[in-house]
Amino acid sequence: MPIDSRANHRILRLIFVVMGIGLISCPLAWGQANTDGQIPPENAAVKKQATPGTELPPEPPAAKIDVAPLASDQQIQQRLIDILKATSWFIDPEVEVQEGVAFLRGQASTDQHRKWAGDLARSTEDVVAVVNQIELIEPSIWDMSPAWSGLLDLWRGFVRGVPWIVFSILILLFAWIISRLARRMVLAVIYRRLENVLLRNVVSFLVGSLVILGGVYLILRVAGLMQLALTVLGGTGIIGIALGIGFRDITENFLASILLSIQNPFRTGDLIDIGGTVGYVQRMTIRSTVLMTLQGNQVQVPNATVYKATILNFTSTPNRREEFSIGIGYDVPIPFAQDVALKVLAEHPAVLREPEPWVLVDSLGSATVNLKVYFWLNGHEHSWLKVRSAVIRLVKRAFQDHGVTMPDESRELLFPHEVPVRLVDTTRAQPATESLRPLPPAVPETTVTTAEGGLSSDASELERQAAQSRLPDAGDNLLKPS
Repeated sequence: MPIDSRANHRILRLIFVVMGIGLISCPLAWGQANTDGQIPPENAAVKKQATPGTELPPEPPAAKIDVAPLASDQQIQQRLIDILKATSWFIDPEVEVQEGVAFLRGQASTDQHRKWAGDLARSTEDVVAVVNQIELIEPSIWDMSPAWSGLLDLWRGFVRGVPWIVFSILILLFAWIISRLARRMVLAVIYRRLENVLLRNVVSFLVGSLVILGGVYLILRVAGLMQLALTVLGGTGIIGIALGIGFRDITENFLASILLSIQNPFRTGDLIDIGGTVGYVQRMTIRSTVLMTLQGNQVQVPNATVYKATILNFTSTPNRREEFSIGIGYDVPIPFAQDVALKVLAEHPAVLREPEPWVLVDSLGSATVNLKVYFWLNGHEHSWLKVRSAVIRLVKRAFQDHGVTMPDESRELLFPHEVPVRLVDTTRAQPATESLRPLPPAVPETTVTTAEGGLSSDASELERQAAQSRLPDAGDNLLKPS
């Protein structure tokens, strides 16, 4: 199975993580073993033999040192001096014994050595009291031995942790291979059951992550760091909660994209209305839904807003009902006007016969009787804006041809003073210049005019413009094609 460069980078990151876990876990496991009293054999050997250049802490002296029965002060003094010089821990050690009281003088590098000398003198036979006057040597500020000692301890811990690092790398590598196989198996099982790409990726990622976490838990458990394993698992949950709070909007949009993928309220190419934004759906990513509005503009609506808003899908059903109002005069019989309008609707090719169109009386105005015209059309084939315009135009022309008046709102004028009236002689012929202009010739009415640009839907034109536009949001499309 070929491994691409991306997989190589993942393996390198995995190895670095394992080395870090090994460096953390091995010293802790070693310290826990020493605390429990289980010292490995090789450490016991190291404990007995001092490493060159280092000093081991002094062991407690014997419970009792026998000199000779009824030893003299001189004998006790000489015995203690010989022992202190033999350890080479003290500088210029001096011992003076008077009446069984031992006075210790000199210099020691550590307080442990000083206390050891006092304990030695107390355990010596015929010593009744000890006056420890050994001075501690103040270390120089340029003394690098503590730092060097710390570095040596780190090096020893690293050397002791190499087996754990190798073991951790093998375990995590095995877990990574198993996780890849598990993801492929899950994808093969749910490929036909889940058509959405996002849902398949999320499920497979969760399965692979559980396998990796199982490998990390096994490493910590074998290292004897059960408490650390529980801490890591708890810390993972806490980090997840913190990230969820810090990136609340991103997380909310991601979860909304998953829920929208499950519910499928719309598909690519559907005409929808989301909170007043009307447009054709172009794509949906893990962050937002991209719409192409009827004005030819691209709009990105966050998925969280889409999930919470009321979605009006015009494409889910092909039929769409349109309406408009028109007023007629009070002198016009209402049934006659209704028949004229219904005849126009019945003859229009874009108006559906089923469901049937209506012409209803809506209200009585101050100067007109207001009628409301309802009709249905196929939204997939025709544009409701163009069809509505054509129907209004044809109904208005039919009313004019049949003498149906459409008066304006009446206005009442009050004249507080008398109105002068002048009689006009109508028998006199009017000059040719004052004659009325003739009406323009009647234009034959057609179903579609050039201004309306046809009745077909403009969805294909918007799709063509969307294909030529630059997508503002990268990512895979999570929607099905319409």
